[in-house]
Amino acid sequence: MEEINFDVPQSARIWNYWMGGKDNYPVDRAAGDAWAAIQPEIVDIARQSRQFLIRTVRYLAEEAGIRQFLDIGTGLPTLQNTHEVAQAIAPESRVVYVDNDPLVLAHARALLVNTTPEGVTTYVEADYHAPSLIVADARNILNFNEPVAVMFMGVLGHVAEYQRAREIVARVVDSTPTGSTLTLWENTNLTESARLAASEYPDSGAVPYRLCSVEQVAGFFKSMELIEPGVVPINHWRPNRIEVGTLPAGIDAYGAVGRKV
Repeated sequence: MEEINFDVPQSARIWNYWMGGKDNYPVDRAAGDAWAAIQPEIVDIARQSRQFLIRTVRYLAEEAGIRQFLDIGTGLPTLQNTHEVAQAIAPESRVVYVDNDPLVLAHARALLVNTTPEGVTTYVEADYHAPSLIVADARNILNFNEPVAVMFMGVLGHVAEYQRAREIVARVVDSTPTGSTLTLWENTNLTESARLAASEYPDSGAVPYRLCSVEQVAGFFKSMELIEPGVVPINHWRPNRIEVGTLPAGIDAYGAVGRKV
């Protein structure tokens, strides 16, 4: 495993900073502040992304009956992680986290543990640029003859080319059986502030982040059955306790849940 580099900003730590966490360093906070100075909405996007994860995992475990989760590019643990949400509903849920950031893996060893005796929670050290390796390792834990919930939560912008990102997602989803699902969201390019922030982000030393169009987000779900409400701003995906006429403005990050048919 790589050593933790305290001199170069890392996306997982920057995201942790935006979410109000403490697992970040001055270089990460500087990079995060530089982005937020241009696009203040990014802080809300970070926090809404966790709510999107909670709502989608709850749907998958409670309504869709999924009992296996493959969370790729999981990031640093925070409140209400995938296994906690899933196992609270279905104690037998099996969750595999995938990441290659050394700080993420250090925290995973300490914090990503079962919340129930029936369940399984573990992690795979791998880069999502190597989907075949991820699938091979995940097969040691998950039964790929039964539905698997594949998750890519805001991480594929670090893949330099959109078509390559599509290929990565397709390789993982293609390895799963009918009835499996894909949950995915990405930062989108609808606002000038988002486009400018993303263009200047590499100046911080962090790995560049490529924004998606809404059409490109939808492209990840080609040939899948979209679960209502489809591809929408992540804060509009089945929001909790929203009264008629009070839906908040959509944010510049879109996602969806799709079912393999």
